[in-house]
Amino acid sequence: MSRLLLAQVVLALCILSAAADDGEAIVSRFQEYLRIDTVQPKPDYYKAVDFLNSQAKSLSLESQTNEFVKGKPHLLLKWVGSDPTLPAILLNSHTDVVPFEESKWTHHPLHAHMDNQGDIYARGSQDMKCVGMQYLEAIRKLQASGFHPVRSVYLSFVPDEEIGGHDGAEKFVESHLFKSLNVGIVLDEGLPSPSKSYRVFYGERSPWWLVIKAKGPPGHGAKLYDNSAIENLLKSIESIRLFRASQFDLLKAGGTAEGDVVSVNMAFLKAGTPSPTGFVMNLQPSEAEAGFDIRIPPSVDSEALERRLVEEWAPAARNMSVEFKQKHSGEPLLTAADDSNPWWRLLENAVKEAGGKTSKPEIFPASTDARYFRMAGVPAFGFSPISNTPSLLHDHNEYLSRAEYLKGIDVYVSIIKAYASYEIKSDSRDEL
Repeated sequence: MSRLLLAQVVLALCILSAAADDGEAIVSRFQEYLRIDTVQPKPDYYKAVDFLNSQAKSLSLESQTNEFVKGKPHLLLKWVGSDPTLPAILLNSHTDVVPFEESKWTHHPLHAHMDNQGDIYARGSQDMKCVGMQYLEAIRKLQASGFHPVRSVYLSFVPDEEIGGHDGAEKFVESHLFKSLNVGIVLDEGLPSPSKSYRVFYGERSPWWLVIKAKGPPGHGAKLYDNSAIENLLKSIESIRLFRASQFDLLKAGGTAEGDVVSVNMAFLKAGTPSPTGFVMNLQPSEAEAGFDIRIPPSVDSEALERRLVEEWAPAARNMSVEFKQKHSGEPLLTAADDSNPWWRLLENAVKEAGGKTSKPEIFPASTDARYFRMAGVPAFGFSPISNTPSLLHDHNEYLSRAEYLKGIDVYVSIIKAYASYEIKSDSRDEL
């Protein structure tokens, strides 16, 4: 082997080794973030913010921490663009994650274990600590390449998304701070795709969290009563179950996306008279209640559904009532996902340039913080660059592969570069 060829081989090996070392460092930072306990209902937000600030410092990003609600810090980072007159880019993510049943997991949900296949198991690996770190790692790559943004890029790390976002993104959007940022487009979380294409969301179903309560005569457990509390509640549950089945049939028949049907799921069932050993068995309770999580797509007449709720599912004539724990009112807001919106074209093309492909834009089947930005008149897309992966949000054994995580960073490199380089001043804020 000639000296020249030997030198070329050595150089190639050095480049591969450096790339491997860099990849290991990137994954290690992701695992470190995953190991911070931000599980509801007692998330360690301050530890998460400290970690994220350390990353921001290494990237020379401007940083400010705000508490719109005491004990719930919101972190805002800024990569300053060369033209402050252009509307900025906002990359949003949330720091909290949902609880877990440790015994149902193959690996501890807070250890961020990576197995021999390169799959990283952790709560938040898909929802959505991956996205928050991918934003930062994409900026790290862009800076290393010498790229300088024209538009300013903000990174927002908000609390409380998993419990409604009212003390997090909602307060942020209502603040004078947000209004001063002059945001032109927001990217927030999406969902993993089991196929090669990436899913993109331009709107979402409205959440109705409600409790149906029933009252009736108490009495002996051996006596048959008309309109007992539990009997009336069971009638309602059966009616709701039939409606749920009809919506599920539409989904199972194919041709209808998950975000285009009404989902109804019972969250809890509460009745009975407690005793030291459980419940009193020979006493019919005078009250019973059930909680439901209902998600309504923009295409559904919510007023008609509410009439059904009060007339059929919880009629006052059967001593029943409804209490809303959360209810979105008003017209559903959608971000244009076609050629009328330059932000959509830029997103679609950037994903292609990164070697990926976007699937047909969808309605998000659940709720995200993106709705608060849309309500403020700012277009927002839900997007998580995760393909070839089952969606395990809020499920046991949530994981993300090392390769998919690293590939997603390159997708964000392409998107951020496209968005931050876009120099036309007219920002599309029209909502369909």
